Amino acid sequence: MGDQISTQHPAVGIQFSVGLSALGNTAEQIKQALTSQQNTLSLVSGLIPEKQVWVGAYQQPLIETIPAFLQDVDSRNLRFALTALSSIEPAIRDYTAQFDRKRLAIILGTSTSGIADNEKVLKQYFVNQTDVEVQHYKQEMGSLAKALQMYLGWKGPAYTISTACSSSAKAMAAGQRLINADLADAVLVGGVDTLCQLTLNGFNSLESLSNGLCQPCGAQRDGINIGEAAGLFLLSKETAPVMLMAAGESMDAWHISAPHPEGKGAAEAMQKALDMAGVTASDIGYLNMHGTATPQNDVMEIKAVHTVFQSYDVPISSTKNKTGHCLGAAGAIETVICQQVLADQSWLPLHHSGNIDPKLDEQNYVLNAQLQQPIDYVMSNSFAFGGSNISLIFGRKLK
Repeated sequence: MGDQISTQHPAVGIQFSVGLSALGNTAEQIKQALTSQQNTLSLVSGLIPEKQVWVGAYQQPLIETIPAFLQDVDSRNLRFALTALSSIEPAIRDYTAQFDRKRLAIILGTSTSGIADNEKVLKQYFVNQTDVEVQHYKQEMGSLAKALQMYLGWKGPAYTISTACSSSAKAMAAGQRLINADLADAVLVGGVDTLCQLTLNGFNSLESLSNGLCQPCGAQRDGINIGEAAGLFLLSKETAPVMLMAAGESMDAWHISAPHPEGKGAAEAMQKALDMAGVTASDIGYLNMHGTATPQNDVMEIKAVHTVFQSYDVPISSTKNKTGHCLGAAGAIETVICQQVLADQSWLPLHHSGNIDPKLDEQNYVLNAQLQQPIDYVMSNSFAFGGSNISLIFGRKLK
């Protein structure tokens, strides 16, 4: 076990973690996908009427059976979460055996929950005009955290955060706050989102989906690719090889779906994270962008990066062209990426190889995956509808 982190420092250690996505389910698969130009997205039919669409789909099988006491909330989203949890469950149970179960908490992010499973039921009703029974428990946002609490037998706080694209990053921050407020000894945090027709058709109606593979900050960018992911982390107040140093949050409430054009809320979140971590902009060795490949988001994020980092040429890239935009799980899977970058100390995630928008090309985009020098801190951004902004900083050592 690691050393105890001083209560005067906000950092918490990431004791165990797992990430499942279009990148794969192992550290080597994730590294291989992010350090090469291989395409990891899939062109699928059936999600949007009469249209094929590129998505970041998890390609491996999920668990086939779940405990009887979870049948009422059974969904693909829950099975995705349990599949992820299974790889770190023995370690988590061993580690948390030292704590009172009332001080073990779960905070997760999602935007879909189990809605995909009820889509089939609703279709049956509208097409066949027959009475159907809708199991609404499985699609309630809170069901994910409560189900994992029941599964693990923990008795502490358990709740779900749903703030669109910032959900799982917000869950990370909330877990850190619980520990630092001495309300929990360990917190399982992260996020899970699964592909569903509701989400795909919603973004299609907003004309936000790319017609091809998305190109964050690209000259021909035309929207996002949706993805699915599950990322889980056990946090505690013990040091670990990689720690969550700080979380900076803002809510600019500029517009229901558009970001502040000057990136004011985004810049505020990044600066708050730096201040909380006690580091400067020049300490950040890599920035994982929110980088959705929508025209407005990319422009405002680059403006925010200019505001915060100024003359420092921080290496940046967006990984959403490899994972898809995993919405409520985006912050979680990008935390997995940042954690692995810090742990390996040998590579950075490549930015896409397409042409960069001339208005956005004065940045240090990662075009060579080889890490040139050791780095101690990385930053990850998540910016959501309604101006819900959060920036996380991860590090290898305490300041």
